[in-house]
Amino acid sequence: MFKTTRHIASTAILAGLAVLSIQSAFAQDSTFAKEHPRRAEVIAREKHEKAVNAKDVKNGSLTKAQGKQLNKEDTAIRKEERADAAANGGHITKAEQRQLNRQENAVNAQRKADVQSNAAGVTTGK
Repeated sequence: MFKTTRHIASTAILAGLAVLSIQSAFAQDSTFAKEHPRRAEVIAREKHEKAVNAKDVKNGSLTKAQGKQLNKEDTAIRKEERADAAANGGHITKAEQRQLNRQENAVNAQRKADVQSNAAGVTTGK
């Protein structure tokens, strides 16, 4: 019985070490992929847009609901970027980058329209 418990414990330890090894390797690949120039630009832009949204909500240019909707759209773009990168070995193509930038431009245009309509006293329903 003691040998069985010892065998189970050593197996569990080996399995744990294997999982840690795999996670470490994945983390290294993930770091490299995020530092790829096209991905880095898309990620930085998304973070900047979220910061601008937060600033506009804080100063009253956007309602909380509008800020939340814009952040939701930015998050969807980020998820698409991750999926594109996963399909291409951690990188995005120039065409994918252009598409993501177009989508981010549309979100940015919506934010500007929301800010302008709020300043004019018109609500957009978001």
